[in-house]
Amino acid sequence: MALTVPSNALAADSRSLDALKAKANKDGGAGAIKEAAKQLESLFMRELIKSMREATVKSGMFDSPQSDMSTDLLDQQMSVAMSGLPGGLSAAIERQLSRQTSPGEAITVKPSNVPIPKPAGSGRILPTTSSQSGFVQKHTEAAARIEQASGIPASFMLGQAGHETAWGRHEIKNRDGSTSYNLFGIKAGAGWTGKVATVTTTEYVNGEPRKTTAKFRAYDSYDDSFRDYARLITQNPRYAKASEQKGSVQAYATELQRAGYATDPAYASKLSRAINTTLQLQRHQA
Repeated sequence: MALTVPSNALAADSRSLDALKAKANKDGGAGAIKEAAKQLESLFMRELIKSMREATVKSGMFDSPQSDMSTDLLDQQMSVAMSGLPGGLSAAIERQLSRQTSPGEAITVKPSNVPIPKPAGSGRILPTTSSQSGFVQKHTEAAARIEQASGIPASFMLGQAGHETAWGRHEIKNRDGSTSYNLFGIKAGAGWTGKVATVTTTEYVNGEPRKTTAKFRAYDSYDDSFRDYARLITQNPRYAKASEQKGSVQAYATELQRAGYATDPAYASKLSRAINTTLQLQRHQA
């Protein structure tokens, strides 16, 4: 006997999913497997839609608990509408459950036997792009070498370099248009005796973005850039607290912002998202 779910129902929560699994265990039919697969896809789609909204910068003008609730309800309805379509994820889940379940055998739905991607870093699946993937692949070896020497996780450095350069699309350039190899936006202060690249950048003054001209350090290679960044974080007392937070993405990003690494008031959240994106890409590329 197949279990039917109203087409206008909201996406399944954990209680309705438990009820569905109990029903599936009772009749063990193909209809129960199909509905179990559809519910699992609905849960996955709900999380995916939610993560995509969280990755979008909000204006804050119309944000409120009421609007958040309405958005969540809309996301639930969208996840149901997008589930169970021909050729979708539920079809793949259904095939796998069918292969693992013999006639008359109880259906046990576990994360290990459902082909749903694991959330990365923040617990949410973040949308990624080809430029992000290419950037991580390009600089993984250099970041790994510097991690061995400094102890700073390669994912932290790759995520920050990706954020600072828009994943390689906006690297700091020399006057002749060549790259400065500066991936971390480190400025050339009074104590810097190396090469310099002078560019127009955005700084935040009292929370407001302003264009200004600044001098940045220039290197001979990307390895030099990673190495100089690691030296700055581990040897400058200003970043001592950040260097102690190598086990937490959020804590590391927060301490960098508190130490004044950047003037952007939203720097910690943006950096955390970039590092979590890197962690997700590293898992996929492994």
